[in-house]
Amino acid sequence: MKLNLTLRTRIYLSMLAMILVSFVVTGLLSLYDHLEHNAEYNFMRLQRKEEAIEKSMRYIINKNNTPANSDSLYTLFSDQICELSDVHDLFIALYDLRGRYIMSSDFLKKDSLGITDQINYTALKQLSTGTKRSVVDSSFTHDNKSLVYWYLKDATGKPLLITNVVYEQTAPAHLSDFLAELGLIYMALFIMAALVAYFLSRYITRSLEAIGKRMQQVDLGRKNEQLNWRSDDEIGVLVKQYNRMLAELEKSAEQLAQTERESAWREMAQQVAHEIKNPLTPMKLRVQHLQRSWSDNPHEFGNKLELFERSMTEQIDALSRIASEFSSFAKMPKPQLELLDLVQLTKGAVALHEGSKNVTIKLRVYGIENPYVLADKDQTIRSLNNLITNATQAIPNDKQGLIDVAIRGTNYGILLRVNDNGVGITEEQHSKIFVPNFTTKSTGTGLGLAMVKNIMTQSGGKVWFWSKADKGASFYLKFIKGNSQN
Repeated sequence: MKLNLTLRTRIYLSMLAMILVSFVVTGLLSLYDHLEHNAEYNFMRLQRKEEAIEKSMRYIINKNNTPANSDSLYTLFSDQICELSDVHDLFIALYDLRGRYIMSSDFLKKDSLGITDQINYTALKQLSTGTKRSVVDSSFTHDNKSLVYWYLKDATGKPLLITNVVYEQTAPAHLSDFLAELGLIYMALFIMAALVAYFLSRYITRSLEAIGKRMQQVDLGRKNEQLNWRSDDEIGVLVKQYNRMLAELEKSAEQLAQTERESAWREMAQQVAHEIKNPLTPMKLRVQHLQRSWSDNPHEFGNKLELFERSMTEQIDALSRIASEFSSFAKMPKPQLELLDLVQLTKGAVALHEGSKNVTIKLRVYGIENPYVLADKDQTIRSLNNLITNATQAIPNDKQGLIDVAIRGTNYGILLRVNDNGVGITEEQHSKIFVPNFTTKSTGTGLGLAMVKNIMTQSGGKVWFWSKADKGASFYLKFIKGNSQN
């Protein structure tokens, strides 16, 4: 699942990630430095102990004037090696120049350490080829202990015997305490850095948030104020571009509105011309027919004149109706909202259409304690009459019509539904049903439902429908609730 993080959150998390990475790197470097110091400490400590042991052994040899042979050295150090081991706190073993074991400071410890009677060939070869000292790693013996071999030489530099010491490397001094203190320090620093990062991210995005709020308030239907920004930074560049686009957008909106008005008037003029032209053609034909009747059959002219008068009256009424509908749509007044009893208004509209041929109209009311709504009375009556008339005209002549008008109370208002069992509305017609000039009837102007939508929108209500072809249609009007003044 993709997370939609705000810019402020992304900046804050990025800062935290950078701080965390820097802390981890710094901690690892600190730990590495601590271990390096410890390794250097062990190396220097071992050198000091080796030098001290070598000096002590030379002192013993020089003091006793012992000849440089194995027997004399064995006799000399057999009494001194334990003392040397105790003084320097190291296990000491002596080997001849061929790497054979001579003696040690503690033969029991020798066995426990796994020290052999013959020096490792690799160590012996290193010493014989000039290496000052040979160290066998702790992995060769036990834990963190190392075996160190070096020649004990006389004053002329001649090797006398091979000295072996077992050096136990010390663990990093107070490593656990060091890590605990480092962790506490880093935790405190991380909390402080997190707070600083939070306020810094707010400071960075505060100006962008202000700009975003102003952008949300842009309304093409009114004059929009431009933004002011004192600095010429990146946000200042953004503000300048916004102001420029706002000016261009308002200019484009004015041009679009003008174009839409012109287009609407052209469409209206075309529709008016089309609707007026339809009855004019049969009227012209009737006049011509009446003229021929006067010339051909003067004795039947009276009957022809009566039919002509009736036909002209019907066509004139049609023209008058067309003119009235276009006038009502073009001069839709601003609604005068008042408290209306929707149930009583609907009863009156239903009663007006109850005499329609082959149509039965039912009115049902559900769960309404307060039938009052805020609406314009004349426009509401016009909407109800329009929906019921459309429902009546949607029913084929060869079918018994049933129109169900229902009113129901909801938590958000009062809902009125007009349902019929007529021909319904196809899927292709759904998007056009509230468009002016669109009609599914051959004699309609296509303004009735567009007028209903305008009326409901201006009064704060809503209108929608549900329909399928040959399944009838249901139109819904939702009104705003009002409080009775009784």
